[in-house]
Amino acid sequence: MSLVFQLLQQTAVIIVIAYLFSKSPAMDYLSEAKLQRRQMLVLYIVFSLFSILGTYTGLPIQGAIANTRAIGAVLAGLIGGPVLGLSVGLTAGLHRFALGGFTAFSCGVSTTVEGLVGGLVYLYLVRRKKPEQLFHPFIAFSATLIAEVLQMSIILALARPFGDAVSLVKVIAVPMICANSVGAALFISMVRDQKRVRDKVGARFSSKAFTVADRTLGILSRGFSPETAQEMADVIRQETEVGAVAITDREEILAFSGIGSDHHHAGNPVVTKWSKQALRENKVVFANGYDDYFHCPLAEHCPIGSVLVVPLQVDQEVVGTISLYEPKTKLFLNINRSFGEGLATLYSHQLLRSRFEEQKSLLVQSELKLLQAQVNPHFLFNALNTIKAIVRKDADQARELLMQLSSFFRTNLKRKKDIVTLEEELAHINSYLELEKARFGERLTVSQDIDLALLGLQIPVFTLQPLIENAVKHGVADLLDHGQVWVRAYRHRGEVVIEVEDNAGNYNKPSDTQGLGMRLVDRRIKNVYGNEYGLTVDCEPQQKTLVQVKFPLNKELDDDSCINH
Repeated sequence: MSLVFQLLQQTAVIIVIAYLFSKSPAMDYLSEAKLQRRQMLVLYIVFSLFSILGTYTGLPIQGAIANTRAIGAVLAGLIGGPVLGLSVGLTAGLHRFALGGFTAFSCGVSTTVEGLVGGLVYLYLVRRKKPEQLFHPFIAFSATLIAEVLQMSIILALARPFGDAVSLVKVIAVPMICANSVGAALFISMVRDQKRVRDKVGARFSSKAFTVADRTLGILSRGFSPETAQEMADVIRQETEVGAVAITDREEILAFSGIGSDHHHAGNPVVTKWSKQALRENKVVFANGYDDYFHCPLAEHCPIGSVLVVPLQVDQEVVGTISLYEPKTKLFLNINRSFGEGLATLYSHQLLRSRFEEQKSLLVQSELKLLQAQVNPHFLFNALNTIKAIVRKDADQARELLMQLSSFFRTNLKRKKDIVTLEEELAHINSYLELEKARFGERLTVSQDIDLALLGLQIPVFTLQPLIENAVKHGVADLLDHGQVWVRAYRHRGEVVIEVEDNAGNYNKPSDTQGLGMRLVDRRIKNVYGNEYGLTVDCEPQQKTLVQVKFPLNKELDDDSCINH
């Protein structure tokens, strides 16, 4: 019984090692779904040293050593699998063999087998999709108990003289089986508890990050300004519970929230060496209040003692910083340091996205202006000449055409939004077509076949105008006899199809300097809806030109009615 207590005393060493292991970087590897080679190597070294230490701290008994060596080998296999367990067991076994004694060979073999036992338990649980049980104390206890029973059997089978082996096993079997099994359970219990703490901290960190992101990304989408920066600083300080938060651009403080706000406030220039270094070198700067103390250049009795400064960047260009401060009476938590760094990365991506959206908006406005400029000046001259001629014959018709011309140009010049309804787009082109029908007279007929349920369809502005102009200007205008233009809108196989067709068949693929309007229509539709949608042209020379524009179908559209003109 005294041997049991002596071996249990050795488990105190196990507990100390387990505690140190749970605090070491190696503990992080246990959160990985699959260990990499470098991680396996680190765990191999740790558990091999653990097993060898178990031999050196053992108790000499009848020419052998009662020890806790098995714990390292079994746990290596249980945590890392058969390869790791076998490697640790073989290493510890060779070390035991080198020490000599009548059980040297049998203990070397049994230690290798014990590592393999842990690995086989690992395989069993993983294949049954129960990997979480690898860190259960009962599993560690049971695996080590089985391994120690096997060790005693191997000693009896291989150690000679046999009588001495029997005598030794009678003395050490129960103490070693109990002590090692309890020691393994204690070790894995401590590791499991520490792992749970880390998981809880990680979950809390993730929850905090999501909360801050949810509360601040909407603010940042309004732009990077003193107003939005102040809102963000207040939210970050509230969620992280740091002493103070500052947000700057490259020159001055945009917002400050927290302790020291009597002398650190918005509008002040960036003066601290840490902020200047972060802006200059584009790197995280940390004054932890211990090795590097924060010295305020503005006030001698400033309560701030430590600071983390993280640069905000867009396209590798530093545009500002986020600084987290803690008072002199409080340590800067590592979780807040990691949180601040992650937050700055998130905001940098959001700033990049905001800049992209701004540039995209500018591009849309430029395209709209290009499309507005595409209206042929000759159209205005032709329309005015047509109205001038009609005035002499039919003043009422001339008045109506002037109203159509006014409506057309008013709509054309005032269109600022990028999306309109199909109904609005049709009203705009109808003004154009009324003027052209007056100009060409009986030489031009326009037919419309529009699904009434599609009138509410949202489409990019100026989608139809370039297509109608091309059909008239490059189609009907070149015909000597009657010209026909058809405008259709219908649904087909889950898509909306809008067609503009003429009976001239004069379409030629435009060069880079021509056909800008149609290219912009196609590109804008693809940007909004995807590459599977857009514009296609089918031309039968001297017969017809058919331009099709495809959109996704809005499932809320009514599918019961259509209108024909």
